[in-house]
Amino acid sequence: MKQMSLQTTNNYSTTPTTPNPYITRRLNNMDEAKIMKAEKNDWTRIYQKTLKGLEVMIDMQKQIKDMLKIVAETNIMIMEMEDSILKASTNN
Repeated sequence: MKQMSLQTTNNYSTTPTTPNPYITRRLNNMDEAKIMKAEKNDWTRIYQKTLKGLEVMIDMQKQIKDMLKIVAETNIMIMEMEDSILKASTNN
């Protein structure tokens, strides 16, 4: 069994700290985490803009649908008026 080289100082056992690959790996991971967070924020902004665009399109579609209903009702009213005018003109 291999033993780590230990240094005893004032009743504390310590291991050599240099080079410590964990710290280097951790710092690299922190850099990667910062990059990933920036990318996530970018994608989140794009997602929010896309959602707002979709909401605007949905609102426009609702407005157009409402306008089409109004146009259809107006057409029916015009046809009823034409019928009334034709009936009145043929009766007199």
